[in-house]
Amino acid sequence: MLTVPGSTHSGQNFCDGVSRRSLLKIGALGAAGLTLPGLLRAEAAAGVQKSNKSVIMIYLVGGPPHQDMFDLKPEAPAEVAGPWKPIDTNVPGIQICEAFPRLAQNMDKLVAIRSIVGSQAGHDAAQVFTGHDPKQPTPTGGWPQFGSTVAKVQGNTGTSSPPFVSLCYPCTHGPYNEPGPGFLGTSFAPFRPMGPTRHDMVLNGVTLERLGDRRSLLKSVDRLKREVDNTTTLAGIDTFTSQAMDLLTSSKLADALDLSKEDPKIVERYGTGDPTKFMDGNGAPRVPQSLLVARRLIEAGARVVTLNYSKWDWHGGPNNSIFKREAEDFPVFDQCVSALVEDLHARGLDQDCSVIIWGEFGRTPKISAQVGRDHWPRVNCALLAGGGMQTGQVIGATDKLGGEAVDRPVTFPDLYATLYRNLGIDFRSTTVPDLAGRPQYLTAGHPQPLAELV
Repeated sequence: MLTVPGSTHSGQNFCDGVSRRSLLKIGALGAAGLTLPGLLRAEAAAGVQKSNKSVIMIYLVGGPPHQDMFDLKPEAPAEVAGPWKPIDTNVPGIQICEAFPRLAQNMDKLVAIRSIVGSQAGHDAAQVFTGHDPKQPTPTGGWPQFGSTVAKVQGNTGTSSPPFVSLCYPCTHGPYNEPGPGFLGTSFAPFRPMGPTRHDMVLNGVTLERLGDRRSLLKSVDRLKREVDNTTTLAGIDTFTSQAMDLLTSSKLADALDLSKEDPKIVERYGTGDPTKFMDGNGAPRVPQSLLVARRLIEAGARVVTLNYSKWDWHGGPNNSIFKREAEDFPVFDQCVSALVEDLHARGLDQDCSVIIWGEFGRTPKISAQVGRDHWPRVNCALLAGGGMQTGQVIGATDKLGGEAVDRPVTFPDLYATLYRNLGIDFRSTTVPDLAGRPQYLTAGHPQPLAELV
């Protein structure tokens, strides 16, 4: 939430009576009313390195059905295999679901993980966003999510974009929401430019509801930028406040959020969805353009962008079978993920930007009487792209029913070790202090980056 209170100070006001120092208040990078200059000070105090590496993390809310997507079992009994058929991809020997023809033609740019083990059994976004099992002991304050840790360790790449941006929409079911910055505190909470802050953001005393839409908000930011540019001095504002001003009035950040500045053909390639239409009243809306905004934010300088996509908790029920839902959702997913992957390669971002797409657990091999698949923590899947990784492969395998990992089990910490490595962070030696000042390693146990990807 961005709050611009109306207090004034003589000689330091914009034409609408708002003081420059008041402008710099950020009310909802965290619950404590953090100021953006304070955030920048906290990052600088860490003495961290800069890099151009980045991660886009896409959370499939509710747990995607692995055996209907990237690990089909056509030889299994019908009550396991379901109606979908596998199709060949552009990588010989790799097959995926027939509902993903675009992804099949981009398999050389993808990695399918078929053997994630150690997933939680119930709905909770914590393991996806932190890499830590929520059933295990947790430090006071909770584990920080990945983007918050990266913001703490590496800081921002410049003054034009925060290091961690969340495009996640709030869910009515709490377990589906991002776990927050944990013991790192509100200084390292994500910057939320859309969705969760739309009811709480105030700019120059005008709420988002009064502005009407994001484009009006961005025009107001552009107007503010012109007023700042016409001012010859920022008396009394220190270095970090100046950086905060740069961020708030950055055309880079504003432009990244404004899809009207994108080529309409590119927008069309991703597809569009309605952020106000949540699936079944919970989960997350199916908004393909969030993937495009994520790419634009990475180009603007963000290190980590997270987003939640659609609703995948398909237990079935009257007129709501899992296969009906898949027939509706799979083609949209196929289009937007393929567009993102192609976009990263076309723009030369595929070596530096890693993409990971996953959910909290897999789905039961046997189709239920309600024509759904239930929670299945024994094996899970993920889709990776970019990051300079060796793509065009499948890692791991499950048994003939897709119920157990029988080759190359992969853990959440293993995948997090891979992401940290891709960012240039030494996860083996790097620690962050918890609330008691004790150093905490970034990953649990002794994971290894996936050697197949190096």
